[in-house]
Amino acid sequence: MAKDTIKASDFRVAFRDVDMNGQMFRSVYIDRAEEAVAAFWRRRKTRDDDPFFITGKVAGTFHVPLAVGDIVHTHVGVSKIGGKSAGFLVRMTRGEEAVAEVEIVWVATDGKGGSPVALPEDLRDWLYSFLD
Repeated sequence: MAKDTIKASDFRVAFRDVDMNGQMFRSVYIDRAEEAVAAFWRRRKTRDDDPFFITGKVAGTFHVPLAVGDIVHTHVGVSKIGGKSAGFLVRMTRGEEAVAEVEIVWVATDGKGGSPVALPEDLRDWLYSFLD
């Protein structure tokens, strides 16, 4: 059975976020997904041995376009946990309708030269509690 996701946020599509056809720009889906992952991450207290994360991958699947005024709900779950990375799946819904999924993969680094480092065990344990 899949673990629960975290309802990270709701947002209303703003006029500035739509193209001339009235559809939300694809880049805004990614912006909103990154905001949802950041909100998810704030649930965990920072620790001294936490690595510095960089974005290694972003991928999206779009089901239906969003328009000005639509209210969108975001739900964040952990899609994968690697030795040096973690993936987050952000599901976006409008009411009960699936709108989009955006996967963001963070890579753990040393924060100095950007060399990948292993995820600390306590961090991996925390992430496992949200694994889909």
